[in-house]
Amino acid sequence: MPDIHSPLGLLLDVDGPIASPVTRTIATPSIVNDLILLAGANVPIAFITGRSADFIRDEVIAPLVAAGLPDGLRMYGVCEKGAVWFPISPDGMGEVVIDASVAFPQTVIDEVRQLVAERFSDTMFFDTTKRAMISVEQRTDVDSATYLAAQPAFNEAAFAIVARHGLGVRYADREQPDADGSVPFRLDPTIISTDIESVTLDKDHGARRALEFFAESGSLPEVWRSVGDSRSDYLMADHLHAAGYDVAHVDVRPADGILDRPYPVIVMGEQIHDEAGAAFLDYWVEKLTLR
Repeated sequence: MPDIHSPLGLLLDVDGPIASPVTRTIATPSIVNDLILLAGANVPIAFITGRSADFIRDEVIAPLVAAGLPDGLRMYGVCEKGAVWFPISPDGMGEVVIDASVAFPQTVIDEVRQLVAERFSDTMFFDTTKRAMISVEQRTDVDSATYLAAQPAFNEAAFAIVARHGLGVRYADREQPDADGSVPFRLDPTIISTDIESVTLDKDHGARRALEFFAESGSLPEVWRSVGDSRSDYLMADHLHAAGYDVAHVDVRPADGILDRPYPVIVMGEQIHDEAGAAFLDYWVEKLTLR
Protein backbone atom coordinates (compact mmCIF):
# COMPACT_ATOMS: atom_id res chain seq x y z
CA MET A 1 0.00 0.00 0.00
CA PRO A 2 1.49 3.40 -0.91
CA ASP A 3 2.47 5.74 1.90
CA ILE A 4 -0.05 8.56 1.45
CA HIS A 5 0.90 11.85 3.07
CA SER A 6 -1.14 12.77 6.11
CA PRO A 7 -1.74 16.53 6.40
CA LEU A 8 -2.64 16.43 10.10
CA GLY A 9 -2.79 14.13 13.11
CA LEU A 10 -5.36 14.30 15.91
CA LEU A 11 -5.21 13.06 19.50
CA LEU A 12 -8.67 13.52 21.01
CA ASP A 13 -9.94 13.24 24.54
CA VAL A 14 -13.54 11.99 24.48
CA ASP A 15 -15.46 13.44 27.44
CA GLY A 16 -15.77 17.14 26.73
CA PRO A 17 -14.55 17.73 23.18
CA ILE A 18 -16.33 14.76 21.53
CA ALA A 19 -18.97 13.46 23.93
CA SER A 20 -21.12 15.87 25.90
CA PRO A 21 -20.23 15.83 29.61
CA VAL A 22 -23.97 16.14 30.26
CA THR A 23 -25.45 13.40 28.04
CA ARG A 24 -22.19 11.32 27.82
CA THR A 25 -22.97 10.82 24.12
CA ILE A 26 -21.98 12.53 20.86
CA ALA A 27 -24.74 15.12 21.03
CA THR A 28 -23.53 17.28 18.11
CA PRO A 29 -24.07 15.45 14.78
CA SER A 30 -21.43 17.45 12.90
CA ILE A 31 -18.74 15.83 15.07
CA VAL A 32 -19.47 12.41 13.53
CA ASN A 33 -19.61 13.81 9.99
CA ASP A 34 -16.37 15.76 10.36
CA LEU A 35 -14.47 12.85 11.91
CA ILE A 36 -15.46 10.73 8.91
CA LEU A 37 -14.32 13.41 6.45
CA LEU A 38 -10.99 13.80 8.24
CA ALA A 39 -10.46 10.04 8.42
CA GLY A 40 -11.15 9.83 4.68
CA ALA A 41 -8.36 12.39 4.13
CA ASN A 42 -5.87 10.00 5.79
CA VAL A 43 -5.75 12.02 9.02
CA PRO A 44 -4.63 9.69 11.84
CA ILE A 45 -7.19 10.03 14.64
CA ALA A 46 -6.72 8.57 18.12
CA PHE A 47 -9.27 8.73 20.92
CA ILE A 48 -7.20 8.90 24.11
CA THR A 49 -9.46 8.68 27.10
CA GLY A 50 -9.99 7.44 30.60
CA ARG A 51 -13.22 5.85 29.37
CA SER A 52 -13.60 2.11 28.92
CA ALA A 53 -13.41 0.26 25.63
CA ASP A 54 -17.11 -0.61 25.99
CA PHE A 55 -18.03 3.06 26.31
CA ILE A 56 -16.00 4.04 23.23
CA ARG A 57 -17.47 1.12 21.27
CA ASP A 58 -21.06 2.09 22.09
CA GLU A 59 -20.93 5.90 22.21
CA VAL A 60 -18.21 6.79 19.68
CA ILE A 61 -17.43 3.92 17.31
CA ALA A 62 -21.03 2.78 16.78
CA PRO A 63 -22.25 6.16 15.43
CA LEU A 64 -19.12 6.48 13.28
CA VAL A 65 -19.65 3.02 11.78
CA ALA A 66 -23.35 3.73 11.24
CA ALA A 67 -22.47 6.93 9.38
CA GLY A 68 -19.92 5.11 7.20
CA LEU A 69 -16.26 5.03 8.12
CA PRO A 70 -14.03 4.96 5.01
CA ASP A 71 -11.76 2.10 4.03
CA GLY A 72 -8.07 2.51 4.74
CA LEU A 73 -8.56 4.90 7.63
CA ARG A 74 -6.02 5.31 10.46
CA MET A 75 -8.05 5.35 13.67
CA TYR A 76 -7.16 4.04 17.11
CA GLY A 77 -8.55 3.90 20.62
CA VAL A 78 -6.50 4.12 23.80
CA CYS A 79 -8.74 3.71 26.83
CA GLU A 80 -8.29 3.83 30.59
CA LYS A 81 -5.42 6.30 29.98
CA GLY A 82 -3.24 3.71 28.28
CA ALA A 83 -4.22 0.43 29.95
CA VAL A 84 -6.47 -0.73 27.08
CA TRP A 85 -6.06 -0.24 23.32
CA PHE A 86 -7.47 -1.34 19.98
CA PRO A 87 -7.63 -0.41 16.28
CA ILE A 88 -10.80 0.96 14.70
CA SER A 89 -11.95 0.00 11.20
CA PRO A 90 -15.11 0.43 9.09
CA ASP A 91 -16.30 -2.79 10.76
CA GLY A 92 -15.93 -1.32 14.24
CA MET A 93 -13.61 -2.00 17.15
CA GLY A 94 -10.75 -4.42 16.57
CA GLU A 95 -9.02 -6.72 19.04
CA VAL A 96 -8.85 -5.21 22.51
CA VAL A 97 -5.54 -5.53 24.37
CA ILE A 98 -5.37 -5.06 28.16
CA ASP A 99 -2.27 -4.29 30.21
CA ALA A 100 -2.94 -6.58 33.17
CA SER A 101 0.15 -5.27 35.00
CA VAL A 102 -1.71 -2.08 36.01
CA ALA A 103 -4.97 -3.72 37.08
CA PHE A 104 -6.28 -3.81 40.66
CA PRO A 105 -6.76 -6.97 42.74
CA GLN A 106 -10.35 -8.17 42.58
CA THR A 107 -10.72 -7.77 46.35
CA VAL A 108 -10.12 -4.00 46.06
CA ILE A 109 -12.51 -3.70 43.11
CA ASP A 110 -15.22 -5.54 45.02
CA GLU A 111 -14.81 -3.42 48.14
CA VAL A 112 -15.02 -0.13 46.24
CA ARG A 113 -18.10 -1.41 44.41
CA GLN A 114 -19.67 -2.29 47.78
CA LEU A 115 -18.78 1.17 49.13
CA VAL A 116 -20.68 2.82 46.29
CA ALA A 117 -23.69 0.53 46.73
CA GLU A 118 -23.94 1.08 50.47
CA ARG A 119 -23.11 4.79 50.84
CA PHE A 120 -23.04 6.67 47.53
CA SER A 121 -25.53 5.09 45.13
CA ASP A 122 -27.79 8.15 45.34
CA THR A 123 -25.19 10.32 43.57
CA MET A 124 -22.80 8.00 41.68
CA PHE A 125 -22.39 4.57 40.12
CA PHE A 126 -19.59 2.03 39.82
CA ASP A 127 -18.40 1.65 36.22
CA THR A 128 -18.49 -2.10 35.61
CA THR A 129 -16.99 -1.75 32.11
CA LYS A 130 -13.48 -0.79 33.25
CA ARG A 131 -10.90 -3.55 32.78
CA ALA A 132 -7.84 -2.15 34.59
CA MET A 133 -8.65 1.00 36.54
CA ILE A 134 -11.52 1.63 38.95
CA SER A 135 -13.97 4.41 38.06
CA VAL A 136 -16.95 5.76 39.94
CA GLU A 137 -19.06 8.26 38.03
CA GLN A 138 -21.77 10.86 38.61
CA ARG A 139 -25.27 9.59 37.90
CA THR A 140 -26.78 11.35 34.90
CA ASP A 141 -29.95 12.13 36.88
CA VAL A 142 -27.96 13.97 39.56
CA ASP A 143 -26.93 17.59 39.14
CA SER A 144 -23.27 18.59 39.21
CA ALA A 145 -23.40 20.50 42.50
CA THR A 146 -24.95 17.55 44.35
CA TYR A 147 -22.39 15.14 42.95
CA LEU A 148 -19.40 17.38 43.68
CA ALA A 149 -20.62 17.82 47.26
CA ALA A 150 -20.59 14.03 47.75
CA GLN A 151 -17.38 13.31 45.87
CA PRO A 152 -14.83 14.25 48.59
CA ALA A 153 -16.37 11.81 51.09
CA PHE A 154 -16.21 9.03 48.51
CA ASN A 155 -12.59 9.89 47.71
CA GLU A 156 -11.61 9.67 51.37
CA ALA A 157 -13.33 6.32 51.80
CA ALA A 158 -11.85 4.90 48.61
CA PHE A 159 -8.36 6.09 49.60
CA ALA A 160 -8.75 4.26 52.90
CA ILE A 161 -9.77 1.04 51.15
CA VAL A 162 -6.78 1.02 48.81
CA ALA A 163 -4.39 1.87 51.65
CA ARG A 164 -5.88 -0.81 53.91
CA HIS A 165 -5.14 -3.44 51.25
CA GLY A 166 -1.47 -2.47 51.38
CA LEU A 167 -1.34 -0.79 47.97
CA GLY A 168 0.62 2.45 47.94
CA VAL A 169 -1.77 5.24 46.99
CA ARG A 170 -1.85 9.02 46.54
CA TYR A 171 -4.79 11.41 46.80
CA ALA A 172 -4.18 15.15 46.39
CA ASP A 173 -1.22 15.93 48.69
CA ARG A 174 -1.58 12.77 50.79
CA GLU A 175 0.38 9.56 50.25
CA GLN A 176 0.22 6.15 51.88
CA PRO A 177 3.23 4.09 50.64
CA ASP A 178 3.17 0.32 50.38
CA ALA A 179 5.50 -1.99 52.33
CA ASP A 180 8.34 -1.19 49.92
CA GLY A 181 7.84 2.56 50.25
CA SER A 182 6.32 2.83 46.77
CA VAL A 183 3.15 4.67 45.74
CA PRO A 184 2.02 2.92 42.52
CA PHE A 185 -1.62 4.07 42.55
CA ARG A 186 -3.53 7.36 42.77
CA LEU A 187 -7.01 8.82 42.98
CA ASP A 188 -7.74 11.21 40.10
CA PRO A 189 -11.01 13.13 40.60
CA THR A 190 -12.67 14.86 37.62
CA ILE A 191 -15.84 16.95 37.38
CA ILE A 192 -17.93 13.82 36.71
CA SER A 193 -15.95 10.93 38.21
CA THR A 194 -13.12 9.61 40.33
CA ASP A 195 -10.61 7.28 38.72
CA ILE A 196 -8.42 5.03 40.86
CA GLU A 197 -5.49 4.04 38.69
CA SER A 198 -1.84 3.18 38.25
CA VAL A 199 0.45 6.21 38.33
CA THR A 200 1.99 4.96 35.08
CA LEU A 201 -1.25 5.69 33.23
CA ASP A 202 -1.82 9.12 31.74
CA LYS A 203 -2.47 10.93 28.48
CA ASP A 204 1.23 11.06 27.44
CA HIS A 205 1.34 7.26 27.80
CA GLY A 206 -1.70 7.03 25.54
CA ALA A 207 -0.18 9.44 23.01
CA ARG A 208 2.99 7.38 22.78
CA ARG A 209 1.01 4.19 22.19
CA ALA A 210 -1.10 5.85 19.47
CA LEU A 211 1.93 7.20 17.59
CA GLU A 212 3.55 3.77 17.65
CA PHE A 213 0.42 2.27 16.14
CA PHE A 214 0.12 4.90 13.41
CA ALA A 215 3.80 4.53 12.50
CA GLU A 216 3.13 0.90 11.57
CA SER A 217 0.83 1.97 8.71
CA GLY A 218 2.88 4.80 7.18
CA SER A 219 4.69 8.03 7.83
CA LEU A 220 3.43 10.36 10.53
CA PRO A 221 2.34 13.93 9.82
CA GLU A 222 4.45 16.80 11.11
CA VAL A 223 1.40 18.80 12.24
CA TRP A 224 -0.58 17.52 15.23
CA ARG A 225 -3.39 18.86 17.37
CA SER A 226 -4.48 17.47 20.72
CA VAL A 227 -7.87 18.36 22.18
CA GLY A 228 -9.10 18.00 25.73
CA ASP A 229 -11.01 19.51 28.63
CA SER A 230 -8.73 18.80 31.61
CA ARG A 231 -5.22 19.83 32.60
CA SER A 232 -3.96 16.26 32.18
CA ASP A 233 -4.93 16.40 28.49
CA TYR A 234 -2.02 18.77 27.91
CA LEU A 235 0.22 15.72 28.38
CA MET A 236 -0.73 14.57 24.88
CA ALA A 237 0.73 17.75 23.41
CA ASP A 238 3.69 17.56 25.81
CA HIS A 239 4.61 14.20 24.31
CA LEU A 240 4.21 15.43 20.73
CA HIS A 241 6.27 18.54 21.43
CA ALA A 242 9.06 16.52 23.06
CA ALA A 243 9.09 14.26 20.00
CA GLY A 244 9.68 17.27 17.74
CA TYR A 245 6.29 17.67 16.08
CA ASP A 246 4.52 20.92 15.17
CA VAL A 247 1.83 20.77 17.85
CA ALA A 248 -0.83 22.92 19.45
CA HIS A 249 -3.26 21.95 22.17
CA VAL A 250 -6.94 22.88 22.07
CA ASP A 251 -8.36 23.48 25.55
CA VAL A 252 -12.15 23.21 25.51
CA ARG A 253 -12.52 24.09 29.19
CA PRO A 254 -10.06 26.97 29.65
CA ALA A 255 -11.88 28.29 32.73
CA ASP A 256 -10.00 25.66 34.75
CA GLY A 257 -6.78 27.49 33.89
CA ILE A 258 -4.71 27.58 30.72
CA LEU A 259 -1.32 26.01 31.34
CA ASP A 260 1.94 27.70 30.33
CA ARG A 261 3.45 25.58 27.59
CA PRO A 262 6.21 26.00 24.94
CA TYR A 263 3.65 25.34 22.17
CA PRO A 264 0.46 27.22 21.26
CA VAL A 265 -2.65 26.64 23.35
CA ILE A 266 -5.88 27.30 21.44
CA VAL A 267 -9.32 28.16 22.81
CA MET A 268 -12.42 28.27 20.63
CA GLY A 269 -13.67 31.74 21.57
CA GLU A 270 -16.53 31.49 24.05
CA GLN A 271 -17.34 27.91 23.04
CA ILE A 272 -16.59 25.09 25.48
CA HIS A 273 -16.89 21.31 25.73
CA ASP A 274 -18.33 19.51 22.68
CA GLU A 275 -19.47 22.79 21.14
CA ALA A 276 -15.80 23.82 21.03
CA GLY A 277 -14.79 20.35 19.82
CA ALA A 278 -17.29 20.58 16.97
CA ALA A 279 -16.02 24.04 15.97
CA PHE A 280 -12.42 22.80 15.99
CA LEU A 281 -13.18 19.83 13.74
CA ASP A 282 -15.21 22.04 11.42
CA TYR A 283 -12.25 24.43 11.12
CA TRP A 284 -9.95 21.65 9.91
CA VAL A 285 -12.52 20.20 7.52
CA GLU A 286 -12.76 23.63 5.90
CA LYS A 287 -9.01 24.26 6.03
CA LEU A 288 -8.33 20.96 4.26
CA THR A 289 -11.18 21.66 1.80
CA LEU A 290 -12.91 18.39 2.59
CA ARG A 291 -16.41 19.76 2.19
